[in-house]
Amino acid sequence: MRVLLRWIGEDPGREGLLGTPERVARAYEEWFAGYAEDPVELLRRTFEETDGYDEMVVLRDIRFESFCEHHMAPIIGRVHIAYLPDRRVIGISKLARLVDVFAKRLQIQEKMTAQVANTLNEVLLPKGVAVVIEASHQCMTTRGVHKTGVSMVTSRMLGAFRDNHATRREFLSIIGNPASGSASDT
Repeated sequence: MRVLLRWIGEDPGREGLLGTPERVARAYEEWFAGYAEDPVELLRRTFEETDGYDEMVVLRDIRFESFCEHHMAPIIGRVHIAYLPDRRVIGISKLARLVDVFAKRLQIQEKMTAQVANTLNEVLLPKGVAVVIEASHQCMTTRGVHKTGVSMVTSRMLGAFRDNHATRREFLSIIGNPASGSASDT
């Protein structure tokens, strides 16, 4: 960090910057904590006492913050997750934590979308999984092309969400079909 401070023309020894390298290191520990977590282990505990519940489970508007792996600039957005249970459900906080495990790593949005969906599908073995991510990429808004107000939308549909158009439409309706809207509050 001191080398970078010198590179931009700062004096790492001046009063306001004396503790900056240590503060940045602590921030990085928090921002990249996902590398220390196992997403599969996180989802191991499931519940079978559902009284036959087999309809869609949706958790929407899960806010996340990540960093792009190309510029280490922030990616800020929302994730919407749905699954169709097959005898087992998972605590909803686990879905939000699953997002954090992958968001707290250097990322590209497409990969994060696939990681969340694939991990949930692999561990829970549901009838289907759907993940939609809407995000603003600061590598595009604060540098380079400087396009603000732009959001990127990615999706991954597995099982019934890929094969059954009615199921897919129901999910997109529940989350407000971000492909036709905007992520202005991200």
